[in-house]
Amino acid sequence: MSSEIEEIRSQTMEAALELLQIAGAVSGQLMIVGCSTSEVMGARIGSAGSSDIAQAILSGLMTVCEKFDVYLAVQCCEHLNRALVVQGQAAEKYRLEPVMVMPVPKAGGALAAMAMNSFDCPVVVEHIQAHVGLDIGNTLIGMHLKAVAVPVRLQQKNIGKAFLTAALTRPKLIGGPRSVYK
Repeated sequence: MSSEIEEIRSQTMEAALELLQIAGAVSGQLMIVGCSTSEVMGARIGSAGSSDIAQAILSGLMTVCEKFDVYLAVQCCEHLNRALVVQGQAAEKYRLEPVMVMPVPKAGGALAAMAMNSFDCPVVVEHIQAHVGLDIGNTLIGMHLKAVAVPVRLQQKNIGKAFLTAALTRPKLIGGPRSVYK
């Protein structure tokens, strides 16, 4: 593995680890990741996908997700309406309805295609409500986060050359001025 690819894997692990620590991730929660490997390489989104970079990012993500026992959901590109690749266990636990499509690098994105080929029992679903998320390269993951998303400033600002955005979620605060919250 080249030093540049190893650096991308390391940056991914650091970002995922920090986000899950800040969020206080609990076993069985969902983490969504949207990624443009083109942006990671410094190219325009969707123009120069890389399976080597996808493998490095996925490897880093899976290592951290296994440590925290959280499910990874990998967002496809807009050609598949930002559908998601998840493990079959996550689809069952969260009652996610599978759809019929096979993400490939040119329709789904390099990371989603890699997840489809790497997960033990991959399933593609249209929607989730994840607890935390990483957006690598402005892929717009917000539609797949729970209702109240909170931006998180990580130490890691980029993965490769791609801008990194992170979010956690919290329950809605309801009630009004006399309500008491923890």
